[in-house]
Amino acid sequence: MLTALPISLFEADINGRLVAANEAFRTLVLSGAPLVVGTAPWVNAQPSERTSAERAWQLAKENQSPFNFEFRLWQPNGDASWILVSTQAQRNSAGAVTSYVGTAHDVTQAVARRMLSEQLIGLLDASHDAVLVFDRNGALMFANDYAQQLVGLNDAATQGDAAVQTFIQAIRDQLPREITSGTTSNRWQGEVGFRSADGIMRTLDVVLQIVRDTQGAIEHYSAIARDITESKQTQDELQRQATHDALTGLPNRVLFLRKLAEALDRSRTLKRGVTVLFVDLDKLKDVNDSIGHAVGDQLIVNMSKRLVSATRPSDVVARIGGDEFVILCDGLGDEQVAMDVANRMRTAVTGQQILQGFEIATSASIGIAMANASMLEEMSSADAAVTLLHHADSAMYRAKQRGRGRCEMYSEEMSANARERSALGSQLERALATNQLFLVYQPIVSTHTGRIAGAEALLRWQHPDRGVLTPPVFLALAEESGLIGPIGDWVGRQACADMRQWLDAKAIDNSFVMHVNVSARQLSDATFVERTLASLRDAQLEPHQLDLEVTETTLLEDKGGVMRTLNALKRLGIKLAIDDFGTGFSSLVNLRNFPADYLKLDGTFIRDIGSQGGDDPIVRSVIQLAHSLNMSVVAEWVTTEDQSQRLKLLGCDFVQGNKIGEPVTSEKFSPLATSANHSR
Repeated sequence: MLTALPISLFEADINGRLVAANEAFRTLVLSGAPLVVGTAPWVNAQPSERTSAERAWQLAKENQSPFNFEFRLWQPNGDASWILVSTQAQRNSAGAVTSYVGTAHDVTQAVARRMLSEQLIGLLDASHDAVLVFDRNGALMFANDYAQQLVGLNDAATQGDAAVQTFIQAIRDQLPREITSGTTSNRWQGEVGFRSADGIMRTLDVVLQIVRDTQGAIEHYSAIARDITESKQTQDELQRQATHDALTGLPNRVLFLRKLAEALDRSRTLKRGVTVLFVDLDKLKDVNDSIGHAVGDQLIVNMSKRLVSATRPSDVVARIGGDEFVILCDGLGDEQVAMDVANRMRTAVTGQQILQGFEIATSASIGIAMANASMLEEMSSADAAVTLLHHADSAMYRAKQRGRGRCEMYSEEMSANARERSALGSQLERALATNQLFLVYQPIVSTHTGRIAGAEALLRWQHPDRGVLTPPVFLALAEESGLIGPIGDWVGRQACADMRQWLDAKAIDNSFVMHVNVSARQLSDATFVERTLASLRDAQLEPHQLDLEVTETTLLEDKGGVMRTLNALKRLGIKLAIDDFGTGFSSLVNLRNFPADYLKLDGTFIRDIGSQGGDDPIVRSVIQLAHSLNMSVVAEWVTTEDQSQRLKLLGCDFVQGNKIGEPVTSEKFSPLATSANHSR
């Protein structure tokens, strides 16, 4: 009967050696070979596995426990099959073991599935993502190593552990109702907040897959959770940095415009006013240049705190530039109240501060702009926000023009002026490249000899639409844009080149001096001295034939860089002049310390000379002071013969003005100088 059964059966003695076996056993385990009585059932296994089988047999025999052992058999085609051998002891009436009956099964597929499962579990355990499987009731079915570490499971933890249930419930609480109640969607992804076993509140990116049976009922859930706490914090920090000022922590331009647009959106519905204040700290650059950027940064931080303290909790204070702050006042629609608020801001930042031992006077210029109905009707909120900020900027610029430390309300006239300045600024950039700039020269005549002793180079702009423009119209734009540098270099080169032509034409002699105006920005450039010398070399002029004119204001506001450049120029033999003396806060200390060759009296001193005589004592004193300091005096704006004669009597060395000679081009100056000098 054993022989006919399809199950692989065998009988073994008390030592586990074969006594009998059916045909199925011989086919499966012995590859169809005849049974050799006294051999082990695992006789065809690999040597190492036979040794392991013997140990397992002895252990089961000693413990009187069931014997189960798996081993491999290699088939003729090279494939391996796994065989499971199991035995059961046969006992006599006294209970003593007399023999064993066993079975053999081909478990190749089961072993392959088990090995694959172990490999997958090992792979999941190596993952840095938490992988969990739980049933429809929330009972944990599987958790990889990282999930156990994240949740806080230990060897003694059970499926009902509170930490596990908290974690699973945190995921289930985020599931939309349609995911669990419907059958069309079985996947959900989202962020879940969870406090991990180490006490840290973490953010997890969870992907949940719902497995259903054929009837659509939920069998279990599979979840993969990735800890994105650090990346979330990094993202939040990057977002904060992108929308906030690094120095003060205030919102920057991007965030301010966003909040301003939101406020304008609300104002469309609520009909509330929206006001923007543009605050510019006066002379912060002077603090940075004279004391250092560290003190300047500390001053900015202090100013930001004062502004925040002076505003309402609902107001938004932002820093959008080096010394520029803006304030959004949502709900403020009255002009008088807006002006009062602006004056409160100005008062908050005005006064004396002591930083790192330095006493610093602070003030601010503030522009005010208010949203109106037409703006909101014609523009989107985003465009209106940008426009409103520009309006406040224009109003602040007007406050700067009117003397700083004041508040100005925006008007349409400011916008027109701002557009005109912007257009003129862009045209000025092209003017130098397209040869629209040119020079005219005004003679400077010696009162002692009557000869033309020099000329002042004056810049003009041949504007294609507006005609000839003088420096007061565009020089401030050149200063703001930085074009003053290249324009100033061109003026110096062109003036030297024209003087060389006059010398070659014998219109002037080598005692002639070319007077050229230079700005503080030019003198602050470390390479200005080298470029000036290059202009002289190119024109084959001597250094003493060039005089650089510096305004009194430039000397008063100098923080050291300008004076170093001037001293270097003086050592090289280039002459220097104090221009427009008397227009600023005249300082005798500057006269004594500045190594000037000329002192140019401003025309306001000259205007009434020879008629009323009121300025004669002042002019006489200044001339005498200049002479005592080895300076020659040049009087500007001389318009009458009486002024010329009176200045000569007072001891003035040179005169300049429309009475002496109007500014002319280089081509006209050469014959003018030839005629004037040869007639003497």
